[in-house]
Parts: sequence; C-alpha cells; structure tokens
Amino acid sequence: MTDEQLQAWVEEISLRSFGLPFRHEARFNRRLRSTGGRYFMKSHHIEINPAQLDAYGVEEVEKIIKHELCHYHLHIMGGGYRHRDPEFKALLSRVGGSRYCQSLPGEQGRRTLPYRYMLKCTSCGMEYLRKRRVDPRRYRCGKCSGSLQLSSYGQQN
Repeated sequence: MTDEQLQAWVEEISLRSFGLPFRHEARFNRRLRSTGGRYFMKSHHIEINPAQLDAYGVEEVEKIIKHELCHYHLHIMGGGYRHRDPEFKALLSRVGGSRYCQSLPGEQGRRTLPYRYMLKCTSCGMEYLRKRRVDPRRYRCGKCSGSLQLSSYGQQN
C-alpha cells in the first residue's frame, strides 16, 4: 500500500466512523518500532507503522487508524485527546478503535531482561541494578559511602 492509498483510506475511515473530514496528511513511517501509529499535535499529521499491516492485516491497522483519528478529532475540537481522558476512552470505544496495538513478531523478546548492569559496593557489598551503563566513579554507595564497581548482569541482548 502506498502513502496515497493510506491517505484515501484514512479520509474514508474518518468520514465513515466520525462523520468528520480528515484534512491533513497520513503517511507510513518504516522507522516506527514499538508503536502502531502516532499523531502529531503541531502539524496534525498521522503516521502509521507499515509493519503492522504486513503482520496483522487491514482490520488491525484500521483499529490503529481509528485510535489516531480519535487523538486528531478531539485535539482539533478542543476535547480531551490524551489516553487517560474520559472523552478519548469513550470515543475510542464508540468507533471501535484499539487501545493498544499488538506487538510485532520478533519484537516480543527484546525487553525480557530489564537490568543489564550491576553496581557493587567494594566496602559493604550492597548491589544496585541498572538498566543503563553508568560511570561508577560518579556515584557512591548510599549505605556506607563506599566506592562502586560496575559489572555486567545477566545476558546481554
């Protein structure tokens, strides 16, 4: 599917499900990884992840488009367009959009190990688990103020 076909599809869904026109740009973005789509508040454009279309088909992508159109129409009309707003939740359930998109195949195992590094105090042995690598010279132990030593923790992805 091309960007032009996506544009026509989004305009058609907007008229059919919301009764309002979509007057901005819709396009595919192949760089999206963990999301099915996104709405830009400044430009009012919508981007859709084409991998969702390849993996799950038009039904699932239509739900993602409806989700993004809920953000779009509520933001344009001045309503509660955020995920936590009751207006957003009500409109999303009324039009049949999805609250969350499905994980892409091959992406499920990426976040299985939350901690990759461990800081260990050389004095008292206190351990601090970290997701990101840090410079141990910049930190001290919170228990005894001893120096810290960095090591790997678990498997590396």
